[in-house]
Formats: sequence, C-alpha cells, structure tokens
Amino acid sequence: MAGFTEMDVDTIWQNGEYVDWEDATTHVLTHGLHYGTGVFEGVRAYDTEEGTAVFRWEEHLDRFFESTKPYDMEIPYSREELTEATMETIRRNDLDSAYVRPIAYYGYHSLGVAPGDCPTDVAIAAWPWGTYLGEDALENGIKAMVSSWRKHSSSQIPTNAKTTGLYVNSLLAGEEARRNGYKEAIVLNKEGNVAEGPGENIFLVRDGEIFTPGLSESILDGITRNTVIELARERGYTVHDNVSISRGELNTADELFFTGSAAEVTPIRQVDNVEIGNGSRGPVTEELQTAFFDLVERRTDDHEEWFTYV
Repeated sequence: MAGFTEMDVDTIWQNGEYVDWEDATTHVLTHGLHYGTGVFEGVRAYDTEEGTAVFRWEEHLDRFFESTKPYDMEIPYSREELTEATMETIRRNDLDSAYVRPIAYYGYHSLGVAPGDCPTDVAIAAWPWGTYLGEDALENGIKAMVSSWRKHSSSQIPTNAKTTGLYVNSLLAGEEARRNGYKEAIVLNKEGNVAEGPGENIFLVRDGEIFTPGLSESILDGITRNTVIELARERGYTVHDNVSISRGELNTADELFFTGSAAEVTPIRQVDNVEIGNGSRGPVTEELQTAFFDLVERRTDDHEEWFTYV
C-alpha cells in the first residue's frame, strides 16, 4: 500500500477551509486521539465516461451523521457544505478516481473522558487508492482465517456507528491473520457466529442462494453490502440478509466473498486450511462482482440515483 508521501495530493478540507496537505494537523492532546471518539466514512469515487462519480455519497453521508448520535456529537456543517467540500477537494487534488475519507472527532480543549467543551473537528481528504486487498484478489480470491479476536457486541459499543476507536478490534484481527500468512481475517461475534471481516461484510453462497449475517449479528450496516444485495435480487437470486451463520458453515459454503467500499467485491478462496468450493472465484461471486464494477464504472445506466458527479 503506497504511502501518502508517494501520492500527488496537496489539499485537505479541514474545519471549513482548504489547507495544504502537510498543514492539516491537530494537537497531540486532542480528545479523539486519546479516546477514539471520532466517526468516519470510507467512500469511493470512480472514473467514468461521464466524469468522476462519487458512489452512494448520500447514503454515506446519512451514516456519517447517524454515527454521531450515540456520542452526542454535533457536526457543525450541513450536508450541502460537506458535499461541496468533498467535490471541491477531489477537484483540487485533480483526481479522476479516489478514496474519500470524511472524519469528525472531538478536538482539542480538555482531556477528561467526558468531552465537555471539546469542539467537533471535521475534515475531508481524498487520495488515489487502488484495490484494497490487491488486484490479484479480485480474480483469484484471498485466503482468510477465523480470528481468535471476537467482534464486540452492540450491547457493549454500538456496532451500527462507524467509530474510529472501534477499529482497534479490526486491527488486532487483521494483523493476527497476516502474521499467520493470510490476507484477511473473519471475525466471529460473542455468540461465536460469523460477524464480518475487519473492514468488510461477508456473504456466503449455498445451493444458488445467498446468505449474509443480519444487523443483529454485531455487523456494520455496509453500503456496499446493501448494493450487492440489491444487485443480486435484481438478477433473480434469493438473498437471506438477516441470518446467523455458524463458523462451520464457512467450511461447507459453495462460495464466500467480502464486500466493502475499500474491498469492493473480493472472493474468499480459503478459510483457515479449508478450500472453499473449487478454490477459486465462484460463478455467483463473479456475476455479482462484474455487475458491481459495470455499475460503478457506469457501463450501465442502472441506478443513476446512486452517483454524485464531481
């Protein structure tokens, strides 16, 4: 994964102003740095024949604002201001395609656990970012391991809010997998059922039908997840999107794949030491993956309402 110093990007929107990349800083005693009190989004903009298009921006913006609610955080900018800031940041960095990162967090004022009078700082950055799990992964799939780290329960910390501090859980699971020679982890919830990946939702294909854990299984309500469910149903598949999936069902699946704004649609060819299906990208995964990329790269006119053009 390329570092920022290797990228040709020079502008970030921060608290209402466009600032030079290297000047987009915050104090070391910022509340969000110490306690993980921030919310964020990961959004992709795609290079299409009609120009650069941000995919499902409105839905990401919905979740961005909704994620603040458990933390009593007020974003001091309107949806319209954040939209214009995002589009202008992409333009100023001259990006045809981009990964976009809006973030809001409790800023610098005091350092009790209660944020008190800490301001809500907001920033939006955009940079070029290729395939999250590697180009080869899209075609040939990845090897994943079931992590020994469990996903926290929604009775402990809200799982439907995309909170910065919670990704320590994801880091632990992902790094454990990589240390053991796998590309990514699969995380179980506290009941021992399948939840998701560290930064992805997971889908299982069995006997031509599609299954994905429900929102009560301690998962994030993924926007790419919802996209793939819709694309699958449009193609006549039966999709069960509110189920519990046991760990053992992973081993006997015909196909498995991850979805996410970063991961897009990535096949899983092996879980632990068990080959999934025939050990390569399965036909259902391939069909949905093709449908997804045809959609986001605008090789079809379907779902025009999901695109905001820069």
